[in-house]
Amino acid sequence: MSITAEHIRATLDEYLVAHPDEKERLAALSELLDKTADPVSRKEFRGHVTAGAVLGDPGGRVLHIRHRALNRWLLPGGHVEADDSSLLAAAQRELAEETGIPASAVTPVGRRPVHIDAHRIPANPEKGEPAHQHFDFRFVFRTAAEAVELQTEEVTAAAWRSADTIEDEILRRRVLEMLR
Repeated sequence: MSITAEHIRATLDEYLVAHPDEKERLAALSELLDKTADPVSRKEFRGHVTAGAVLGDPGGRVLHIRHRALNRWLLPGGHVEADDSSLLAAAQRELAEETGIPASAVTPVGRRPVHIDAHRIPANPEKGEPAHQHFDFRFVFRTAAEAVELQTEEVTAAAWRSADTIEDEILRRRVLEMLR
C-alpha cells in the first residue's frame, strides 16, 4: 500500500501541533501537498517527501553513514517506495537497507517524526534529475545492535558518534532529549 498525500498531511499536521513555530519554515511542504497528488514521486522536482532515521544505541551514540553520491556524513534515510505503508515504516526500511541492521533489531521511539528537514539536493545529470528539494521526515529508533552491513551502492562508511555531533541544532536537541 502506497503512502498517500493524506497520510503525509496528517503526519505534518500532527508534527506542527507539537512544533507550531515551524509552520512558516515548512510552508513549502504544505504548499507542495496542496499542489500534487504524489508528493513522494522522484519525478516531482518541485520537491518530494523522503524518510530518515536517527538510530541511537544504549550509550547515546547515533549512527551516521557516508553517502556515496553526496560524499557527506548523514543520517540514514532515502526515498519512499510504493510498498511503504507509512513514513515511519519507510524510515525503518531505509535504515535496514543502508545499514544491514534488521527492523527486528530496532524499536521506534514514538510514532511522530522528531524533525522534518527541508534541504536542497544538487542536480544529478546521470539520473536526469535537476536540483530539487527533499522534505525529510525523520524518526528516532533505538537498538542494541552494533554490527553494520553497508549497502555499498549508496553508502561508503558508517560510524557511531555522540548525539552531540548532529549538525542541525534543533534535531540534536530533540534527539538528546529522546535518547535520555
